[in-house]
Amino acid sequence: MARRPTIKDIARRAGVSESAVSFALNGRPGVSEQTRARIRRVTEELGWQPNSAARALSGERSGAVGLVLARPAHTLGVESFFLQLVSGIQEVLSAERIALLFQVVEDIEAECAVHRRWWAERRVDGVLVVDPRTNDPRPELLAGLGLPAVLIGGYGGEGDGEGGDGGGGEGPSVSRVWADDTRAMTEVLDHLHGLGHRRIVHIAGLPGLAHTARRVAALRAEAERLGLPAGQVRSVPTDYSDTEGAAATRRVLAEPEPPTALVYDNDVMAVAGSAVAAELGIPVPGGLSIVAWDDSALCRVTHPRLTALVRDTAGFGRLAAEELLAVLAGGPPRARESELPRLEPRESTSPPPAAY
Repeated sequence: MARRPTIKDIARRAGVSESAVSFALNGRPGVSEQTRARIRRVTEELGWQPNSAARALSGERSGAVGLVLARPAHTLGVESFFLQLVSGIQEVLSAERIALLFQVVEDIEAECAVHRRWWAERRVDGVLVVDPRTNDPRPELLAGLGLPAVLIGGYGGEGDGEGGDGGGGEGPSVSRVWADDTRAMTEVLDHLHGLGHRRIVHIAGLPGLAHTARRVAALRAEAERLGLPAGQVRSVPTDYSDTEGAAATRRVLAEPEPPTALVYDNDVMAVAGSAVAAELGIPVPGGLSIVAWDDSALCRVTHPRLTALVRDTAGFGRLAAEELLAVLAGGPPRARESELPRLEPRESTSPPPAAY
């Protein structure tokens, strides 16, 4: 195995002392410009890179940011959202030669423990936080540690119930980037209502997530505004997986008065629900309309193609990474809104059956 080059190797190759190499690499006076240039040329020839752990111990930045995901691991391999999100994050970080340290844990308590450990070890310069919870403990924890952070998906308004926003208009304690789930859900329900649907079920994601709570609340509020009976428009929680999405679909379609339209919180569950409808002999959209949250290739290659909410998820990741870099540069915590997801009607939605 090849040995990593050291400062001693650079000094030997350049014909200077180790202290001269240290001065040159750290931009300190004490060496001539000619010597500094020779030392830098040698470091490139040897492929030398600074030791991130040593830099952290000396008070310099680690050159890495962290991302912890507290979700069931089996849900990650089938959902495209996080892959697209991370690709956008990486696009920004790699341009700045910043590494992304990623870890999956079982729950929010374990995630908080990872954040404390990373802070104590100076492993990362800042963190990106996903899946905001209702009464989320993480913003307060990170603000208390002084660890720069950006909450991805956190609502930008006051009193959002996610914790750590300071309350009373004081502004967020950590930066956050967000999309307006409330307006997006309102657009979905208005589309289905306009087609004539009155029995609509929302196959939701994990309960306890702030964006799940917002979507559920938006569905209920818009149904009330439209004068729809409470029992005819409701939400059913799942874990985002195709297995639970299919099981929830099977349960609601077996009811005495089944829904004529289903809204799924991700593309994977929507495709699984479409397969269940086919298995039960229910035509889509003639007997059941389907809408997916977050468009993907799955929605576009399924037959019929699924009506979906379209947004630039990679762009969402880029916005989050850019905001974290701004915080690391000394910027204040702030809330930034990404583009509003837009509904793209396709072949999976139509008026309900005539018998309805």
